[in-house]
Amino acid sequence: MQPASDSPQTLLESIHAFCQRNSMAESTFGRRAVNDGKFVSRLKDGSRLRPETWKRVVTFIAKHGGDAPAAPEPGLLHTLPADKPQPSSDISSEKNFRFFDNRQKYLMFVNTCSEKDIVAKRAGMELSFIQPAPPAIRLFDGGIGDGTVMAKLLREMHGRFPTMPFYVSGKEISLEDIRLTLGKMADRLFEHPATVLVFTNMFYSEAPWLTPKKPEAKNAMVWKEVALKGNTAHDFDRQIAELDTFLTDNWQARHSPKTGNPIYDHPAVLVIYRDDYRFLLNDVIPKRDQPKADFDLILASQPYRLRVPAAFKAKNVVAPLARALRPSGRLLGIHSYGRDPGMEIINKIWPDDNPFESDRHDILRALKDELGDEVDEFDFNAFSDDRSIFQYKMHTLPTEVDSSIGTSTLYAAWNDAVYVAQIEDDRLEEIPDGVDYLQATREVLRKHGGLWFNDESYVVSRTKRA
Repeated sequence: MQPASDSPQTLLESIHAFCQRNSMAESTFGRRAVNDGKFVSRLKDGSRLRPETWKRVVTFIAKHGGDAPAAPEPGLLHTLPADKPQPSSDISSEKNFRFFDNRQKYLMFVNTCSEKDIVAKRAGMELSFIQPAPPAIRLFDGGIGDGTVMAKLLREMHGRFPTMPFYVSGKEISLEDIRLTLGKMADRLFEHPATVLVFTNMFYSEAPWLTPKKPEAKNAMVWKEVALKGNTAHDFDRQIAELDTFLTDNWQARHSPKTGNPIYDHPAVLVIYRDDYRFLLNDVIPKRDQPKADFDLILASQPYRLRVPAAFKAKNVVAPLARALRPSGRLLGIHSYGRDPGMEIINKIWPDDNPFESDRHDILRALKDELGDEVDEFDFNAFSDDRSIFQYKMHTLPTEVDSSIGTSTLYAAWNDAVYVAQIEDDRLEEIPDGVDYLQATREVLRKHGGLWFNDESYVVSRTKRA
């Protein structure tokens, strides 16, 4: 990184020269250098950087043969007093983009692919290994989504344990997803009446215990308990629908000023059970200010953004969930794996793109580091590829790919590919002129006779203690 006399004098000049020389869009530079497609535009607007961000940028430029200033220009770096924590975003004054906030892509993906079915089936396999203890089998869903997986898994649980009480808890910050989930629960409460459902919008470090960490958040927590009357699915569905006002008022989210991630406006807990089973479920129904997290099975399906570092995933998601396991409890982690026709579509448009920053082995290594002295309390199972990796497909008609592929199918396949690869909207808007993404999609579908994706799984189990 030796600056020559004609080297750029500012970081922006250096970035501009680098992008020109490499025919790279500024958004691509930002994404590849600091995982932020709007990095350069924010820099132009006068945003300041943390010292570690400066280092990441100049290291990236030097690594790829570019020239960077030897030192930042005055006023570029953002520093805080030593007694205040540094903000966690790369550019402290702006919000980072959150791919999973895009509801339309998500809903199209859910309804055109079989992932939810396959994930529920994979989670059901773990029920063979749990060792539940009274008063209930305890399940936690670390990211409920639209509730499809939860509903299917509850059916599987009822088939295996038809008479045991269930404590079923889940975290979801999205108001719309909670509504969709609740719409699937009336039938579950009818078939398995000894069920307590608990939903919360809290963080992973709080949700299993139903207890906010900050005193001000704890004071602002809303706790609602609903004992459903009647004994038919229709009765339950009607009363659940009446919760819409409560959800609208209390399931609000906003963006963190530090990270841009969605966070709750205030913590909320919703507890639902059948009133005619209240006596039987007395020891199962959670009590406010009595935190308890001892789950038999925790499902963490796609709980983190693929491109964030493994250490971040371990610290903020996997480690808190692992600590919420009871002895002999099992945590099933699932995330996208790539190496499939979906990524072939993506690489036809962005040849060097690879959203899969860390695999299951990386995450488990980071988890062991994060657990520290607690590591001996757990077993870590990455399994072989044959057992860990599984496939799910996009739904198409039997002869659709062999003949003329309809435009709606091509749009759905393109949507599913960019959803799984977590391609941000600003990158989609900057597809180079002349690049036909639907033609690229058509070629891949015809090559493989359809479209499918790979997920990989891992298991963390808590060792049984006396």
